Amino acid sequence: MLSIMPVSLHASSWSESIELIAEVHSESAFETDTGDLQKWDFILNPELRVDFTSNLRLTTIARIRVDLADNLVEKEPREPSRDSISHHVFFGKSTDLELREFYFDTFIGNTSLRLGKQQIVWGQADGLRVLDVVNPLDFREFILPAFEDRRIPLWTVNLETPLGDDWNMQLIWIPDETYNVMPESGSSFAFTSQKFLPFVPPDVQVTLGPLEKPDRFFKDSDAGVRLTAFLGGWDLSLNYLYHYNDQAVLYRQPNEHGFTITPQYERTHLIGTSFSNAFGDLTLRGEVGYSTNRYFVTDDVLDSDGIYETGELRYVLGLDYTYDADLLISGQLFQSVLKDHAHGSLREHVENQFTFLVKKDFLNDTLNLEMLTVHSLNDGDGVVQMDINYQLTTNIELSTGFDFFYGTSDGLFGQFNQRDRLTLGVHIGL
Repeated sequence: MLSIMPVSLHASSWSESIELIAEVHSESAFETDTGDLQKWDFILNPELRVDFTSNLRLTTIARIRVDLADNLVEKEPREPSRDSISHHVFFGKSTDLELREFYFDTFIGNTSLRLGKQQIVWGQADGLRVLDVVNPLDFREFILPAFEDRRIPLWTVNLETPLGDDWNMQLIWIPDETYNVMPESGSSFAFTSQKFLPFVPPDVQVTLGPLEKPDRFFKDSDAGVRLTAFLGGWDLSLNYLYHYNDQAVLYRQPNEHGFTITPQYERTHLIGTSFSNAFGDLTLRGEVGYSTNRYFVTDDVLDSDGIYETGELRYVLGLDYTYDADLLISGQLFQSVLKDHAHGSLREHVENQFTFLVKKDFLNDTLNLEMLTVHSLNDGDGVVQMDINYQLTTNIELSTGFDFFYGTSDGLFGQFNQRDRLTLGVHIGL
């Protein structure tokens, strides 16, 4: 749950070209099974904007976070999956400083250029991703926070230019070798489902090898292109991304005592498209993406590394209904289809997930309710998130929420069925 205290510090005494805005967040979460305080975050987000000229702006966003509960993370923080230029600065286990974004904006003719640390958003799906895979994610709290808070900004060259009257082209180059940040074993949201961990026979010793991470500045960079257009009422995009998949592949190799698990990142080509159109109160939207190289675990003990490689087609179809501008009802169907299916695969050839979202405003927009359900049709597990925000006065907002996991402990969501939590917050604007 999020609470925000925006403090606007317009620096007119310095110059009209400088603007400093600060946000203070206070977040707390209580586990409903035990009553334990899972987290109690205080977060300061200062944002600085400087207009050097009419055609050159600098934006800087930092984050200072203090977790007084200190129960989300089991061990002293380590960040082997981050590039050295994107590391946090830690002050003990409970306090960290991060440069979230730092970029320059300028125009060269009709071409816009954003250079620096930033987020690139390619998809608009709720809860889960198909095309929105440019930036890696921080799984400190699994998928519970909003995407903009979970995405890890990357040092990127981002260029956008028109192509004729109808199309626009975006080119991105990412030399930042930062990938998903996963909670270590023992953390509140560390993955425990056997579908995502290497298969090892019982009572066999396991050794974790060093993370094999790309380290060549040019050869290991990611690059992509996106074409967008608005044609006949349809918002369309064509996407291509050549990148390292942000989730490390956990290869299994036998040794004289048992097995060694070696995390390693692998390249893939993503080819995709998106579309959306409004028909009165209804909006139809969708995304389709095909990845050429995806890696999944197998429990076949005869498999040399416990991993098989295949292509994966993912798509989402969504339908949104808006009523009187204060009610939104949305449903989405996600499907993942593997090109090949190996013997002993721990995931099914076709996986289906469904999301249901309701947003409703009451009392002249002073009371806001949002509920999101993500459900796996294969495993029968899922998560329900509810958030309520109440504008007590013009500058004080109260908020509460509930995150409920259900289903088998071997499912993506059910593995956290002991992590249900109540969240509280307050929002004070000055």
